[in-house]
Amino acid sequence: MIGQIVKAISNDYTVASDKLYICKARGKFRKEKITPLVGDYVEFDEKNNYILKINKRKNFLLRPPVANLDQAYLITSLKEPDLDTILLDKLIVICEYNSIDPIIVLTKSDLLKNKDEYLKTINYYKNLYQVFYNFETNEIIKTLKNKFSVFTGQSGAGKSTLLNKIDPSLNLKTGEISKALNRGKHTTRHTEAVKLYDGYIADTPGFSALDITKIPKETIRDCFIEFGHNCKYSDCMHIKEEGCIVKERVEKGIILKSRYDNYVSFINEIGR
Repeated sequence: MIGQIVKAISNDYTVASDKLYICKARGKFRKEKITPLVGDYVEFDEKNNYILKINKRKNFLLRPPVANLDQAYLITSLKEPDLDTILLDKLIVICEYNSIDPIIVLTKSDLLKNKDEYLKTINYYKNLYQVFYNFETNEIIKTLKNKFSVFTGQSGAGKSTLLNKIDPSLNLKTGEISKALNRGKHTTRHTEAVKLYDGYIADTPGFSALDITKIPKETIRDCFIEFGHNCKYSDCMHIKEEGCIVKERVEKGIILKSRYDNYVSFINEIGR
């Protein structure tokens, strides 16, 4: 049978198919140093409860240990804490690199004294990605259907509050996302995805690994989707090259300067 792993505790894997099956991984996976991950689509023996084969992954993360993510909700506060586009763009790069669709959710807009303070920035991101305000709960719920998702973002940005709005039965307190989503049994060896609105949400509150230094600089460049490939040099990095169209667009205000500055800082962070 074919199913998807939705829970992993030690060497016990809960596979969702026509029903839930608790399976063991065959010894060959250990010999080949392959670890089944929550989100993996697998072939399994439903009579003997053994995972036989892990189907090809479209992506996987080690922290959190999940595979085949469709989308990541980037929970981004506008105030308290202030909008952090460096963190936001770094999360977007990680998503783009791993073929995960980023969905930006803006919180605490009610705390803005000047409603136009971030309007230009917000509209810019809206032209590139799906962007919601956290009070657009019904619209956010629609995007969960048939998707495997993860929630991440700034500490204190309101991830718990948003998930409580999506499913009040979770009854989350601040900082308790992971613990509550797997029903209070969270350990370092326990990963789980919870079914909500015909989709799954991974139990993690977000990416615990934000290191982009191992991503090739050319790949980081291509993760900034608005840069395009129209420069006179196909290998243009859009930093020091003469006649760079991207730099011209930044000067003209077509490309948001703060986002371009974040890009340059990421390339400098790599240092190669």
